[in-house]
Amino acid sequence: MKKALKLELEEAKVMIEAAKKKSEEINVLESIAVVDEGGNLLALERMNGGRITGPEIAIAKAYTAAGHKRSTHLFNKEPNGPALPGNEAFGIQQMLPGKFAIFVGGFPIVVNGEVVGGIGVSGGNGEQDTAVGTAALIALQKYVESAGLEVITEADIKK
Repeated sequence: MKKALKLELEEAKVMIEAAKKKSEEINVLESIAVVDEGGNLLALERMNGGRITGPEIAIAKAYTAAGHKRSTHLFNKEPNGPALPGNEAFGIQQMLPGKFAIFVGGFPIVVNGEVVGGIGVSGGNGEQDTAVGTAALIALQKYVESAGLEVITEADIKK
């Protein structure tokens, strides 16, 4: 048997608050979703004035990142993104319609080398969503570092 780390609501709240703070700094209205390792929603927030489509998109990004253990933008990253035409996973987003996102804004939450969940951000352009998502991961790292845990905080995550 393996002992596993579990992402909980307290950590999700830390991430969402950091994401909102970064969103305000860069003047973008975001929806932020945090899911556990099974893709189950732990927390969701749509900033006042954010797009009404944002929550569903953020959830899909978080779900995809957690489930596939990779940042969602890596599916389409040239030249070998698996979802690009002619590559091995072309059309993968059709397997789970509405739940699988293959564009920027979803990041797996990796703690001590283990995927414990995902965060999805929707509302800005790719650069903005990435800045907000990585700010949330950095906040989680600061929150758990006293417990000796390490969080991957860069944008290009693939486990």
